Amino acid sequence: MKIVSFETWWVKREKCLFDEKRRGGAAMDWDVVVLKLTADDGTEGLATCLAARSGGVTENYLHDNIAPVVMGRDPHDREKIWHELWNIDRHLTFFPVYLPGPVDVALWDMCAKKAGLPLYKYLGAYRTQLPVYASGLFHETLEDYVEEALYYRSKGIHAYKAHPPGPWTLDMEIHQAIRKAVGDDMVLMSDPVAEYTLDQAIAVGRQLEKLNYRWLEEPFRDFELYKYQELCRTLDIPIAATETTRGCHWGVAQTIAQRAADIVRADVSWKNGITGTLKIAHMAEGFGLNCEIHTTTMNYMDLVNLHVSCAIRNCEYYEYFVPEESFQFPMKGSLPIDEQGMITVPEGPGVGAELDWELIERQCHSYRVVRL
Repeated sequence: MKIVSFETWWVKREKCLFDEKRRGGAAMDWDVVVLKLTADDGTEGLATCLAARSGGVTENYLHDNIAPVVMGRDPHDREKIWHELWNIDRHLTFFPVYLPGPVDVALWDMCAKKAGLPLYKYLGAYRTQLPVYASGLFHETLEDYVEEALYYRSKGIHAYKAHPPGPWTLDMEIHQAIRKAVGDDMVLMSDPVAEYTLDQAIAVGRQLEKLNYRWLEEPFRDFELYKYQELCRTLDIPIAATETTRGCHWGVAQTIAQRAADIVRADVSWKNGITGTLKIAHMAEGFGLNCEIHTTTMNYMDLVNLHVSCAIRNCEYYEYFVPEESFQFPMKGSLPIDEQGMITVPEGPGVGAELDWELIERQCHSYRVVRL
């Protein structure tokens, strides 16, 4: 096999999922670039790429920097290609954090299809299901969080993660209100994506311990290792971090070495694909830590996350970003979540999901192709 075609569709979503506080003054279209690699025997590999703020940046990186590396290559040489992309990243390419992960995903999808196996079995299966937790957006009022948690509990989902908007005092009110509303039979997490001071984070963490929350996630930027180290040392509640840590497993290794996280995070979009995510998960397992897989904000790639989660042991939950209709684009159908809040991995070859090509063609802003 060798790759003979590299195609991209920049698909306009014309939707922003962030409020003005997080968007800033600039426009923030939450677009998607669809990637298709095709081998000389007709086997295809698919992925979707984040294109927030500028689809042009994503599209140009793919064609100017990545296509020349993968064209004409055997897709089974994933590890070699992965390291070559790391090398050119250091030598003044500086990929966005969400690239080149999708290219690695497309290579794995292609090879799993060639083998006639669902991706998780091609990786090495451990299980077929995971419990989901509903993971909401930032909301304007305390009541919005309570209503969201209760709604997903009514759908059979037994875990919920809030993204409280700050300041830290309001976040604590939200934590209290959610626990009071759902009672003791629902697993709760908090991810403020915050810039707390250390003493604020300790106060919030102690409250979450009393309220029996499962973990506290990203109370600081991921590079603030001293603060994370002190927080982990001080609190009993597990601290989840490394969602945005650069440097893939090399970067996460520094956090683990400094004892600056109790749970590490990775996903196939932000951590250099399936190859990078597996490196992080296996490394974390060696230190007795869970690697809780983070949403990519795209259902198709989140199904890839599910395949990875079903090929490792040290992951407890599946992050279900809600409302789902905001993240389904451009995949056909919904995520396979049952009435007991369990998600089951697809059994078709490769990722086992179908993209909505009619929608992709209809909303395509630009199409580019390189062929041998």
